[in-house]
Amino acid sequence: MKIRVLTLFPRMFDCLNESIIGRAIKSGKLDFEAVDIRAYSKDKHQKCDDTPYGGGAGMVMTAQPIYDCINAVDPTHEYVRIYMSPKGEKLSDGLCRGLAANDNILLLCGHYEGVDQRVLDLCIDREISIGDYVLSGGELAAMVVIDGVSRFVDGVLGSAMSHEDESFSAGGMLEYPQYTRPPEFMGRKVPEVLLNGNHKEIDKYRKQQSLEITARLRPDLIGKD
Repeated sequence: MKIRVLTLFPRMFDCLNESIIGRAIKSGKLDFEAVDIRAYSKDKHQKCDDTPYGGGAGMVMTAQPIYDCINAVDPTHEYVRIYMSPKGEKLSDGLCRGLAANDNILLLCGHYEGVDQRVLDLCIDREISIGDYVLSGGELAAMVVIDGVSRFVDGVLGSAMSHEDESFSAGGMLEYPQYTRPPEFMGRKVPEVLLNGNHKEIDKYRKQQSLEITARLRPDLIGKD
């Protein structure tokens, strides 16, 4: 999968070179690049923002650098073009899975008070939000999308089953508790059922735990498709 992020602050994405995503980039499972929008500004000072028409606080990212950047990166519109926005569709496990079916994804990160609406109308396919709150820019939200989507790309996770057993994947339930060595820590023991090697009983126990945890912490998920 190719992922291109358009941002005023490409160095913020250096952290993606670590852990699972970093290994996927190094191995070629993910082709990732953070593209600096400023490089496409026609202003002699590479300015990419201006005051909003109609007044108001803050600055708005101008259309020209974004428009030229998008068309330089994706001249034939082969990418799914996404703008990270609190007005967008709420990110979910299902949405991540759906996006992972695409070969190419482009994420536009706004900043300040947002971007000129005209460039969104001309270039963007969909808007996505990671929650009902406002961040100073779309960079952190884009990282969340990249991490969530990448887990569904073949070969990114060490085990093909890893994402199937996680919260929201197995029937929409929250994940069951996990344990590892030692079998006892600070007087707390690993449940005996996990130690007996009976995989049928282990599976039954985990499903029951998932149901109980979901009912207690996220009852809204019970019965949800």
